[in-house]
Parts: sequence; C-alpha cells; structure tokens
Amino acid sequence: MSTDNTVTAGGHKHAHHFRDGLHEFEASKFGVWLFLATEILMFGGLFVGYFLYQSRYPEMFVEGASFLDWRYGSVNTIVLLISSLTMALSIHYAQKNNKKACVTNLVITLVCAGAFMVIKYLEYSHKFHLGLFPGEAFSYADAVAPNLAMYFSFYFLMTGLHGSHVLIGMGLIIWVLIRASKGEFNSEYYTPLEGVGLFWHLVDLIWIYLFPILYLI
Repeated sequence: MSTDNTVTAGGHKHAHHFRDGLHEFEASKFGVWLFLATEILMFGGLFVGYFLYQSRYPEMFVEGASFLDWRYGSVNTIVLLISSLTMALSIHYAQKNNKKACVTNLVITLVCAGAFMVIKYLEYSHKFHLGLFPGEAFSYADAVAPNLAMYFSFYFLMTGLHGSHVLIGMGLIIWVLIRASKGEFNSEYYTPLEGVGLFWHLVDLIWIYLFPILYLI
C-alpha cells in the first residue's frame, strides 16, 4: 500500500481523514472484519437454534433431511471451494500488477457463484413442487412427523439467508471486476478487492458448515 499523500499508480488517493494509504487500508480491513463478526453472530444464532430443535425432535429432522440430495450439496461445496481459490488468486495477481489474470479469476469466481445459485434453484424448485414449504404454507400430504414444516422453516431460512449473501457477493464481485478491468487495482491499491475477498471467504465458510449439518448429519 502507498504510504504518502500522492495518487497511487492505480489513480487512487486516500481519503483526507486517513494519515496515508496504509492507514486507509488497515482501517478498511478492520471495518470489514467487524462487519463479518456480526455475520458470524447472526448465523451462529441460527446454528444454535437448529441444534436445539434437532435434539428435541430428532425424527422430524431425519425425515426432513431425507428430502435433501447430498449430490447437489457436494457439487455446490466444490464450486464454492473453487471460487474461494480464484478469489484469492485475483487478489494475488492484483498485487503482482497482472491485470489480465486478476480479471480472469474474478470472472471464474462469478461463474462459480452463478453455478451455485442455479443448483440451489433446482433444489428449491423440487421442494416447492412437492409442497415442502416453510411454516403454514407447508402442503406435503405424506409427512410422517406432524411438525415437519418446522424443519423446512430452518432449511429455507438458513440456506435462503446464505443464498442472499451469495447474490450480494456476486454484486460485489461484479463491482470489483469492472474496476479491475479498468486497471484500478495494482500492488499499490487493492483495498476493495481485499474487502470483497474477505466477505466471499466468509460466505464460503458458512456453507462449509451448512453442508454437513443439513445434508450429511
């Protein structure tokens, strides 16, 4: 990062309320980490609630999990792991002043995110077709557990919230992709890319926990 008051090679000048470019980078990164901490607390609460109800209604959760296809979950896990790698590589190549490789890896990350959402759409469509809706909208006639709708309330809340984060992440990736294609990121300035990368890694990490909890256990 640049440590003076001049415009960097990427055309970026740090804001006036920062001492220098390094101060801006560190403050921005710390702010992103604080935001990610709130995200962890939010999903952590959902995980706690899930395990509490699972311990009270094990039969309901076993029946609900039988409607999930572990193959879809596995593919989505692989897709997100690849996207984490390409996201990290995009930052690496920005630091190496390799604009083309940075843009290429961001495009791959975006494609992986899109693939994840397509698979999730297929999963949701099948469940909606069966009537496996959350809460009072539940209409599946052959349910054994009388409270099976509760399971799908957890399922759609947790995966839907995660999916919304994937969509937000895709928007952010498009934003940094456009800026990267204009050559705004380099070894002297890559703060937005670093911030989006941290957010995306958290999105991937949350799925790493959701996958075994929902599809395997």
